Amino acid sequence: MSSAEHILSYAQTLRGGGVERALLRLAGEWIALGRRVTLVIGSKEGPLARELPGGADVLLLDSPAYRALLSLPRHVRATRPDVIFCPGSHYTGVAAWTRWRLGAATPPIVGKVSNALARPDHGAVTGLAHALWLRQHPRFLDRVVAMTPASAAETAAAMRLTPSSVPIIPNPPARPIAGAPQLNLPPRYVLGVGRLAPQKRWDQLVSAIAAMRERVPLVILGEGEGRDALMAQARALGVDLILPGHVADPLPAMAGAALLALTSDFEGSPGVLREALSMGAPVVSTDSSPAVAEIIADPAWGAVVPREDPAALVAALDHWMVAPRPAPVTPPGSDSAARYLALFDSLMPA
Repeated sequence: MSSAEHILSYAQTLRGGGVERALLRLAGEWIALGRRVTLVIGSKEGPLARELPGGADVLLLDSPAYRALLSLPRHVRATRPDVIFCPGSHYTGVAAWTRWRLGAATPPIVGKVSNALARPDHGAVTGLAHALWLRQHPRFLDRVVAMTPASAAETAAAMRLTPSSVPIIPNPPARPIAGAPQLNLPPRYVLGVGRLAPQKRWDQLVSAIAAMRERVPLVILGEGEGRDALMAQARALGVDLILPGHVADPLPAMAGAALLALTSDFEGSPGVLREALSMGAPVVSTDSSPAVAEIIADPAWGAVVPREDPAALVAALDHWMVAPRPAPVTPPGSDSAARYLALFDSLMPA
């Protein structure tokens, strides 16, 4: 069996995001393992630019618009990769377009499920359309990868695949970034990490901070359209809200936090929970994904609370502000890059 010597992947921007951060880590490890990697990037602007791996061939599209990635078939023709890696659910439309444009000339495409498949924000019509879209994925993806067993089971059901055909490969663990700017944070704070977007429901966390027994600052690392509304809500409730924007390396902020909170309505396999646990920070999360209970597998590590249960969220935050901190939890995924390469190689012709 031949090996996939040349891997092509793509991303819209480097402005921050778990999918893009994981892609850059995988790309760096694939290069270290002797493979060639081409990255098609819409725009290189953003804090993740410092994480671009040395040795990668980077093709810039000079546009952060999603539609710019529809030029991917042209770059596939020009670079002739052995395999295409679709790094997350946000990007499967580009994979489908590439398969349609190139037909039988398309190299194998491996896609990773990164977002929630059950979307509580969808109405009946949108939910049906989303379900139909998920069922099409096996038509243009040669393999679909999930990051946890529960996510794999959900993926198999949604895409009508056999469970054994969905490989389970976690993201590679985050590592400290040398030279990343350090934040000047309060001595004690609750931390959130993620886009300032409706999905994350940071408004629930701001309200919960206002109701806690101990008033502490809330720090949220991320950027998005919800910044002004969150600041207004915090002022009205008297919450000390600190929004530094995207940061190159969130691990030091996690290490210094009293706890990390994730209050999303829906998630895929939230890597921020694993990252916080790896730094010895307890975590409180809504039941926003089947993967959450798998990640917070020990009650000594944190708590999972129901969505839309403000009292349970406040109670969990109050508890973990005074409960003993867990010992750092070693995240899985140290061999994920090699496992992806084995999967890619299995798709090569004999």
